[in-house]
Amino acid sequence: MLRFTVVAQEDKKKKETPNLFLPPDGEYAYVLPMYKSTFKITKMDCPAEEQMVRMKLEDVAGIKELKFDLPNRLLEVIHTGDVEAIKASLDELNLGTSHLVTSAFTRTGTRDQGIQRKALWVILAINFGLFVIEITTGFIANSMGLVADSIDMLADSLVYGLSLYAVGSHLARKKRIARISGYFQLSLAVLGFTEVVRRFLGAGDLPVFQTMIVISIIALAGNVASLFILQRAKTEEVHMKASMIFTSNDIVANLGVVLAGAIVFFTHSKIPDLVIGAIVFFLVARGAFRILKLAR
Repeated sequence: MLRFTVVAQEDKKKKETPNLFLPPDGEYAYVLPMYKSTFKITKMDCPAEEQMVRMKLEDVAGIKELKFDLPNRLLEVIHTGDVEAIKASLDELNLGTSHLVTSAFTRTGTRDQGIQRKALWVILAINFGLFVIEITTGFIANSMGLVADSIDMLADSLVYGLSLYAVGSHLARKKRIARISGYFQLSLAVLGFTEVVRRFLGAGDLPVFQTMIVISIIALAGNVASLFILQRAKTEEVHMKASMIFTSNDIVANLGVVLAGAIVFFTHSKIPDLVIGAIVFFLVARGAFRILKLAR
């Protein structure tokens, strides 16, 4: 769109009409002024809450863009409508929302959404590939730590896939996809907990610590590569910062499995592997409940 100025010939004074634009077809069109409102959402700390906010604001008229800053619990809304309607919708989520400031907004340029989507597709592929590798070797090596970490990778893939597949979809479809993903993820976590308990009670052999360490290092390399790709995107839009947080958490989980493998080697006990497995399965279940909450 091209912004231009209308000149009043009668008094020879230039009068800018900021709402006047020239669409590609050459016809004049008036648009509403745009604003940027910033909100503090104290309980928004993961992609699940981000999805919850996105879906809640889906049917609020006038919203043009959402910008999330999860580490600082901030949301910027680019909109043309009344900020009170946005605030009222956010308050209904009970996430501790406060309106910080609203100011005029002028779009200065466009971002390459294609680059962002491509980065997310690459990371989704990496996560799903690591899931297949870890769950296969996890059962072969009798390591619940690897199995749990693979389920965590699958959970990440579901979140990325949900974000990409639901773009442009109506609210009902988004909620349906989120609900299916949440129940599937929760089912995997329950099955994992059951297997951990069974092995705590005596079933299963000692994990192969060499496989635990080697495969976890491979997964670590994949997550570091994912983080590098996200950082190269150099943007805060469309789940990118949330994806960085997710990938950083995966790196911590990978290091936990490596540590558990080393302890198994020194102690000749399967307990460290079961402990790290139980912890990761708990995190997967926690993520599932958050997904189900946003699907209500």
